Amino acid sequence: MGIEYASVVDHPVGEVFAWHTRPGAMRRLVPPWQPMDVVAETESLADGRAVLGLPGGLRWVARHDPAGYDPPHQFVDVLSSDGLLTLPPRIIGWWRHTHRFSDAGSGTTRVHDKVDTTVPAAALRSTFAYRHRQLADDLAAHRDAAQAGAGTLAVAITGSSGLVGTALTALLSTGGHRVIRLVRHDPVRPDERRWEPSDPDPDLLAGIDVVVHLAGAPIAGRFTEAHRRSIRDSRIEPTRRLAELAASSGLRAFVSASAIGIYGYDRGDAMLCEDSARGDGFLADVVADWEAATAPAERAGVRTVAVRTGIVQAAAGGTLRLLRPLFAAGLGGRLGSGEQWLSWIGLDDLLDVYYRAAYDAKLIGPVNAVAPNPLRNNAYTKALAATLHRPAVLPVPSIGPRLLLGKQGARELAEADQRVLPTKLYGLGHRFRQPLIEDALAHQLGHEPG
Repeated sequence: MGIEYASVVDHPVGEVFAWHTRPGAMRRLVPPWQPMDVVAETESLADGRAVLGLPGGLRWVARHDPAGYDPPHQFVDVLSSDGLLTLPPRIIGWWRHTHRFSDAGSGTTRVHDKVDTTVPAAALRSTFAYRHRQLADDLAAHRDAAQAGAGTLAVAITGSSGLVGTALTALLSTGGHRVIRLVRHDPVRPDERRWEPSDPDPDLLAGIDVVVHLAGAPIAGRFTEAHRRSIRDSRIEPTRRLAELAASSGLRAFVSASAIGIYGYDRGDAMLCEDSARGDGFLADVVADWEAATAPAERAGVRTVAVRTGIVQAAAGGTLRLLRPLFAAGLGGRLGSGEQWLSWIGLDDLLDVYYRAAYDAKLIGPVNAVAPNPLRNNAYTKALAATLHRPAVLPVPSIGPRLLLGKQGARELAEADQRVLPTKLYGLGHRFRQPLIEDALAHQLGHEPG
């Protein structure tokens, strides 16, 4: 029983081992389709412990075994108990995970995971395939940053507790960068600073190199007057106030979230790049004002980037989280005619765009954070169904989204027709981890395409 899984990554042993010692490593390695989250990372691979949260408040405690610690070649963790909430996971019997790293020649490393457990290998294979891909891709992103001369950055992030913010914080931390979370409550950790959106403290950005501004109320929802007001009010003025502060704080870059909604909801087959004209609709108006709110930083000479994000593919959030159970039950299908264009991006590719925006001086202004292969809704439907090995034969009539989102919300979100291309990223030779939807879905859902 158990599993052995190995791969070779194109990085030296010391670098690979060091990655595992940094904050964020465990968060980067927990597969998004599994019902667990990181409660506490270990403080030491030699003799610390990590805690994972499971459904129902249960806990998985991984204790690191000092006898198995041999840096930079090995560390070991074993399943442990600490109170009643940690007892149920012990029904699997035992779990001993040996992480080994050896020189594979020419500056590469053989990563070898061996797990002794009662759990069969078939149940673990997708998890370790994910972990090894994630490790290799994250190390490649950090190498790109180092080769571009990024150095060690101090990055302040708003919206750090959200889907993107949590993952970006972990990615940057594993690269050795210092992340400061700008939070709206009283700080409870050394890496937090209180941020009042309507009146930020003049010293909020002291010692910061880059601001990544992700905060904003969720756009998905029924487009009532209150919801529209929440979308605008949580973005425009807070962004302007933060940009004004950035203008006087000596930053290297001010990076703000944005959205492809600026192109309007009905663009048909037109191929849209960063220079394309803005479109019509509520979201186009909001995004235009949102981006304009970054002007104080830009006028002060701070490199300013607006990350125009497409539909994020993430098992833990967004539309994929909503669609997955429907498709898994065989109840998924195309939306309306299925001919509308969907411009999407995998979560990890989006993180890489934010990362690049933080360090690459050549990336300025709006940038389309979308995969290089947009596709029509009916093609997306087929890809998701195939990944989950389910049929997709039940088309969703337009009345469905309109009941949930209202007429305007359905038109501008669910039925949006936008064919957006990552033109600026292409021009910089940017590498995408998952340029095809089949790859992105397989990575997020732990299934190979059908």
